[in-house]
Amino acid sequence: MRRFLAAACLTVCTALPAYAAECITNKGAFNQYKQTLAKQAASAGVGQRGLAALQSAALSNITWKFESNPRNQTGTLQSDPARFLAKRSGSSAESFINQTRNKIARNPNTFASIERSYGVPASILATIWGLETSWGGYLGGTPIVSGAVTLSSYCRRHPRFEPHAIAALRMVDAGILSPSTKGGPSGELGHMQFLAGNWMKYRVDANGDGRADPYNAVDALATAANMLRQNGWQPGQPFGEGTRNFNVLSVWNDSGNYLRAIVYSAQRAGT
Repeated sequence: MRRFLAAACLTVCTALPAYAAECITNKGAFNQYKQTLAKQAASAGVGQRGLAALQSAALSNITWKFESNPRNQTGTLQSDPARFLAKRSGSSAESFINQTRNKIARNPNTFASIERSYGVPASILATIWGLETSWGGYLGGTPIVSGAVTLSSYCRRHPRFEPHAIAALRMVDAGILSPSTKGGPSGELGHMQFLAGNWMKYRVDANGDGRADPYNAVDALATAANMLRQNGWQPGQPFGEGTRNFNVLSVWNDSGNYLRAIVYSAQRAGT
């Protein structure tokens, strides 16, 4: 599984209503959780299509298995950035960095336009893109609604991820997702593997077609840059460990190993 659940985008963008669905600790209570979540979602404005998607959501066994196994929560992947990149990408760090550099070279106008607008370097965005989906090559195999609802039901993750589950239902209402659209096991979606709430908060129609689409690479890259900028990214400033920009990257992923790998690749791909 390419996506690590232990460190996902953590910016929660949708306030919970005054009451919340009660979390669960066993899979047998999943349908009961869905019933209470449906009431909460309806009170938050989710429409019929979104509520129908919730009713058809199935517990994601891969998500539950990951969350219930303590060994998956220790963050023991290699602390050396080059080894992390190799493990994550399935190739050498040098190969990953070269591919990142080539992706930038093939899309110079796109990356230059995004950097002018948001101040986030191409090397940062292209590295995250590569780490998340192999530059759009693999977008995930878990139905997004099922993954998001399963994660939000689990007591260790609830209620921090419940707003993202509700946002995923809103995305079904809006026609951005279907109930069967697949992504990461935490409900991550599109080229940059946003959580649904983050997409709905920061989304950008960068290609000017009138629709912000997480499955369009240009929109997804611009949205990632917008998310970083709105969380304090400083254009033109360094982003190495210990800097303010390095800390801003934690809104994308709170794993120190992941962040150091971003910086290691971006510093080399940008030269």
